[in-house]
Amino acid sequence: MNEVKYFTEGGMQKLKEELEKLKSVERPAISQQIAEAREKGDLSENAEYDAAKNAQAMLELKISKLEETLINARVINESQLGNEKIAILSKVKLKNLKTGAKMTYTIVPENEADIKAGKISVNSPIARGLLGKKPGETAEMTYTIVPENEADIKAGKISVNSPIARGLLGKKPGETAEIDVPAGRLSFEILDISR
Repeated sequence: MNEVKYFTEGGMQKLKEELEKLKSVERPAISQQIAEAREKGDLSENAEYDAAKNAQAMLELKISKLEETLINARVINESQLGNEKIAILSKVKLKNLKTGAKMTYTIVPENEADIKAGKISVNSPIARGLLGKKPGETAEMTYTIVPENEADIKAGKISVNSPIARGLLGKKPGETAEIDVPAGRLSFEILDISR
């Protein structure tokens, strides 16, 4: 069974448009390339034909994956989401307690994240620490720093090479970690360290 993925209405529409473009524009273009390569004669020694067939196979795989994603996709019903607690699609204004700097993020489905636009994945370390919080509450986050190939953000395991891990390494309880992220600098107080 495939995993259900959640999208905003805009994200779902973008996915459908991409699939339509692949089917109506890309697929005919590759079919044309195959036809042109066939006309050049002996297919056993025709590199153009082989390249076009490979491109066709890759395109069909991409179309198949998009169709599978759409079958398992669900649109998030924003009317059922409140503003009492932070949840997916919440626009959150945060204040760095040390510097007073303010930043705003919108928590979005993983496939719609765009940090430059202030959209962070619901599975990002910051979002996972914020989910369920109310305005005025302080968020505490617990992470295990692991080698890159063992990172699993859903399990609270962050890569040793991630910006947050790099900012935390070498710190002791009671110290503050300064972490540079695209939206500015975040300060975290280290409350506890355990194994």
